[in-house]
Amino acid sequence: MTTAFDPIELGGKRLANRMAMAPMTRSRAYGSGASATELMAAYYAQRASAGLVITEGVQPSVVGQGYPDTPGLHSAEQVAAWRQVTDAVHREGGVIFAQLMHTGRIGHPSLLPDGLIPVGPSAVAAKGQVYTHQGPQDFVTPKELEHDEIVRTIADFADAARNAIAAGFDGVELHGANGYLIHQFLAPNANQRTDAWGGDVAGRVRFAVEVTAAVAEAIGAHRTGIRISPGTPFNDIAETDPADLEQTYTALVAGLAPLDLAYLHVLEGPDQSLTGRLRKDWPGTFVLNPFTHPEPTGHDSLGLIENGAADMLAFGALFLANPDLPRRLASGGPYNEPDRATFYGGDERGYTDYPALPA
Repeated sequence: MTTAFDPIELGGKRLANRMAMAPMTRSRAYGSGASATELMAAYYAQRASAGLVITEGVQPSVVGQGYPDTPGLHSAEQVAAWRQVTDAVHREGGVIFAQLMHTGRIGHPSLLPDGLIPVGPSAVAAKGQVYTHQGPQDFVTPKELEHDEIVRTIADFADAARNAIAAGFDGVELHGANGYLIHQFLAPNANQRTDAWGGDVAGRVRFAVEVTAAVAEAIGAHRTGIRISPGTPFNDIAETDPADLEQTYTALVAGLAPLDLAYLHVLEGPDQSLTGRLRKDWPGTFVLNPFTHPEPTGHDSLGLIENGAADMLAFGALFLANPDLPRRLASGGPYNEPDRATFYGGDERGYTDYPALPA
C-alpha cells in the first residue's frame, strides 16, 4: 500500500515523500525591486522536508503584481535574489518549484508603477477590496487585454519560467486558481469576451492551455505543473452552473493532458465529485489540496494517498505553524496551531491577503 511517506518521482527528481507545501502568499519581498530576502530563504529552508516546496505566488511581469511586497521573476535582480532561496532549500535536501501568479484584475493601480492598471480578460471589476500600503482599496475595472497583449502575457509567463530555472528552481507551478488571471479566463463572470479567447468552453480554456504549453516548451513539461480550483469563489469568481463547471474543467484537463506535465494540482472545493472525475481523467501525477474547511489539511487526510484519491497531498496553514510537518504527521503530532492572522496570509507587518486561505 502506498502512503504519504513513500517517495515519488516528479519532474526527474525523486521526492522524499508525497507531501507538498502548498503555495501561500507571505508579502515579505522587502528586497530591492520586489526581490527575495534572507528571511524568505530561511522560511523555505525550514520547510524543506516537504517532498515538494511550492513557493508563494511570484509575478511574471510588473503588471502581474496584485499585493504589496510580493516577489517577481521578471528582472535580473530578482533572479539573483531567488538564488539564496533555492540554494538554501537544496542544501537541506529539498525540491522547490516557483509558483507563477499573474493576479490579473485582482490588484490596484497604487501597487503598480508608471500609471499601469490591472488587466483582465474583460473590463469587469471584481467585487471586494485588496490590501495596499495605503490600506484596503476597492478593486478597479481592469483593462481588457487585446489579442496582442494576451500573446505578450503568455510570453511573459514563459520568460519568467526560464528565469525560475536560471534562479535554481527545480520547476514552476502555474497559478490557475483562486480567481487570478488564468482562472479569470476560465470563469464566465470574469471572461465575457466573444472572440477566440472567450465565449464558449473552448474559448475560455484556451488561455490556460496556451500558457501551459508555452511554459512547458520553454523549460520542459517535466518541470511544469499547474494549480486549479474548480468552483471556488475566491476573488469574486462565479462558476455556479454545475454543467458548465464540469464541461470547463474536463475540457481543460483534456487540453493539458497531452503536454505530459509534472503534475496537476487541484485545490478542492465543496464539490468533491468533480475532483474524482478530474483524478480519473488526468494521466499523470495528481496533487490534491483537499477541502477540509474550516480546519487546515492535517493527519486525517493522509488516507487519500492510501485509497488512491491522490498521488500527493498539499498542506498549507499547518506547514506555516509546523515547519517540520512531515515528521509530526508521521508521529501523529503534536501540532502547533496556526493563529488566524497567519492562517489567512498575514505576516509580521500585519498584512492579510487572500491566496493563503486554509489549505
